[in-house]
Amino acid sequence: MARQRSTSSARRRSSTKELADDTTERKPPAKIPSRRDAETFGTSRVLPVQLHIGDRIADETGEWEVTGRPFTTVGGKHANVRIRLIKQPTVTEIRVWGAYERVSVKRAASAEESKG
Repeated sequence: MARQRSTSSARRRSSTKELADDTTERKPPAKIPSRRDAETFGTSRVLPVQLHIGDRIADETGEWEVTGRPFTTVGGKHANVRIRLIKQPTVTEIRVWGAYERVSVKRAASAEESKG
């Protein structure tokens, strides 16, 4: 024998259906800007020990180019990289980052990447 539903639950369903019909159309959710949208094409965030010679780093003092391989100090906690100022090639310095800080760089196109 099949059970019949009570009329009160049927009434509740119909009232919620009517409410759903009365609501105005909802706008699609706003697109949340991603970190990738904010960055320009060709830049990436890498660890300092992953920097290559020729990578470019921009900051408030200007644009710099990596001229030496990175090395670590303090038991691998700090990463040091020799860089030079693009505007004045005679100006060089050694930058120090925490080994796990990410750095925004523009990668230099290698010969292998330009072939393919």
